[in-house]
Amino acid sequence: MNRILFGSEEVQADGTVVLSDGRAQHIRQVLGAPSGRSIKTGFINGLAGMSRILDVDGERVRLLPEHTQPAPEPWFDLLLAAPRPKVLKRLWPQLAALGVGRVVVVNAFKVEKCYFSSQWLDSEHFRPLLIEGLMQAGLTRLPEVWVRPRFKPFVEDELDEMFPGSLRLLAHPGAERSFFEPTDLQARPLLAVGPEGGWTEYELKALQTFGFRLFSLGERILRTDTACVALISVLSHLMEK
Repeated sequence: MNRILFGSEEVQADGTVVLSDGRAQHIRQVLGAPSGRSIKTGFINGLAGMSRILDVDGERVRLLPEHTQPAPEPWFDLLLAAPRPKVLKRLWPQLAALGVGRVVVVNAFKVEKCYFSSQWLDSEHFRPLLIEGLMQAGLTRLPEVWVRPRFKPFVEDELDEMFPGSLRLLAHPGAERSFFEPTDLQARPLLAVGPEGGWTEYELKALQTFGFRLFSLGERILRTDTACVALISVLSHLMEK
């Protein structure tokens, strides 16, 4: 954890925060932080800054937050064909750490129907993983997640309303590598990552009809989590030029 996060509802009447879970354990055992020391903290979906450790009592740590800094905003969005549950579990913290703002988990022809019954599409289970990724990267903005088990209605009826004015990039193995003008990269990217093995021809054409352009790392067929991290890294590099 490079920044301890907590919700505004955890702030007590005197302005302090008392932790007794894994965050307190990290402060005590990993940071080895004594009373009086300040550590990096932040409010989920709020400001970041420092918190002074007022006291460490057994398994409890009491903090006084002093948050004045806006944390970095998310810089890209993701349209993700539902991957295998164990892959999705690995992917949630990585996406949050890399700065995703909104994630739509959508169906595709090569997606198994049982994937949509996975516990890792339940906010009760994926929210802690997103927070884990935020704390790793020192961010505070919790990604928004939607699940859409029907591809065609989402693309035709919701896509434009949810992501107006976005730079739409369609990841697919073997597609021509894309090159962008500097003016293109001023828009917030929406990256579409398909199932392992790629989108079908129908899905490719449907997404291209709605303004997606092909974006590829080459011929290699990658696992979903590997592809997402690699594509986002390349995209981040292109936007920094």
